[in-house]
Amino acid sequence: MIDQLIHLWARGWRSAFEIILLSVAIYYGYLYFRGTRGAKVLTGLAIVFLTLTLISTLLNLVVIGWIVRSFSVFLAVALVVIFQPELRRGLAALGGHPIFSLTSEKRETVHALAEAVTQLANKQFGALIALERDTSIRVYEETGVTIDGDFSVELILSIFHPKSALHDGGVIIRNGRVAAAACIFPVSQRETLDRSLGLRHRAGLGITEESDAVAVVVSEETGGISICHRRRIERNFTPETFRQRISEILLHTNYEETDPDKLAREVDLPPARDNTLVPDQKERSDDALAV
Repeated sequence: MIDQLIHLWARGWRSAFEIILLSVAIYYGYLYFRGTRGAKVLTGLAIVFLTLTLISTLLNLVVIGWIVRSFSVFLAVALVVIFQPELRRGLAALGGHPIFSLTSEKRETVHALAEAVTQLANKQFGALIALERDTSIRVYEETGVTIDGDFSVELILSIFHPKSALHDGGVIIRNGRVAAAACIFPVSQRETLDRSLGLRHRAGLGITEESDAVAVVVSEETGGISICHRRRIERNFTPETFRQRISEILLHTNYEETDPDKLAREVDLPPARDNTLVPDQKERSDDALAV
């Protein structure tokens, strides 16, 4: 009996491995395409293909069966053409994974960024900051005003002051320098996003969908701090939890080991003064940002 089981396992382990591998690929493919505009196209193609295959098999329709088999040959090419944006974003996200990333921000830049974001949040200055990593985002830099200056807290506060001519739009940080300000970022079109997210947060998500950049968003309505990276958003950070989380992401220290939900829940503590953050307050959907 045991010999038969060993023999059966020796013959069928490859098939079991293939089934597991395909199941994992289909599951993560579903998670990636869910909520995108390409998801409806993919669902429609799958329904048409399966329906025609079932009908041709049950009714023995030779011509339709031949058409379905012939079409399946070109299906792979058609999927690449139709889902080119989603595939490009997926490959960019894979290449931007910390395992393959070659970029690590300087510790001084990360500390200065945390200080700047803290002051922006306390003053309730709306801000959108994107830190370029391995994937170039110069195409979005060209939509703004070139600065090419050393990163400093004072410079960031000056840019995002409500009366500044550059406060609308995003700032791009490259190699510890402020490359440009008032840049226009792509707005995320995902249908599963919280409707309370304003344009500034959607733009922060959009730049992370198109590249491996990390975006930091400060709400001018509530002073809430959010981090966008790898096509997801983490919200409601206090200055202390933001400093910890941004260090994990940019410096690759204990990356992903800290639960972001646990960090975000710490904002439920009552504020110490009137000028501190109120991140649990619902942000208005028309958060001012020209994108």
